[in-house]
Amino acid sequence: MTYQSRPVTGWVGWVWFAGMLMIMAGVFNIITGLYAVINSGLFVRTPSRLLFFNVGTWGWIHLLFGIVLLLTGIAVSVGQTWARVVAVVLVMINAMTQLTWIAVNPWWSLAVIAVDVLVLYALIVHGREAQELGGERRAGL
Repeated sequence: MTYQSRPVTGWVGWVWFAGMLMIMAGVFNIITGLYAVINSGLFVRTPSRLLFFNVGTWGWIHLLFGIVLLLTGIAVSVGQTWARVVAVVLVMINAMTQLTWIAVNPWWSLAVIAVDVLVLYALIVHGREAQELGGERRAGL
């Protein structure tokens, strides 16, 4: 039996890049979440009063989101189909949340949205190439 596969393009690198970015973002979110959980009492001093914020819930949300990002990034890097679907949803959520920060830091938000668009393109259009390449590697071809 002859195995016929499509040629692998350079976009497979973008799929792996997407996985690595998700791993990195997951680690950052885990660190941020842990810090917020450990130091949940945040004091802000204003000219007229002292404000107290409890950021524990925010920390737990970031911690859980970071774990999901980390695990999904690892799965995307090894070519799992389910991970591509989850990654697309997570990257779309990330791009939409950047719109809430665009007034605060427009250039950073625009840069993150641009990277998210590239990652989405790589995952949606060329994700199957990474899956096929990962399958060939596992089969020893």
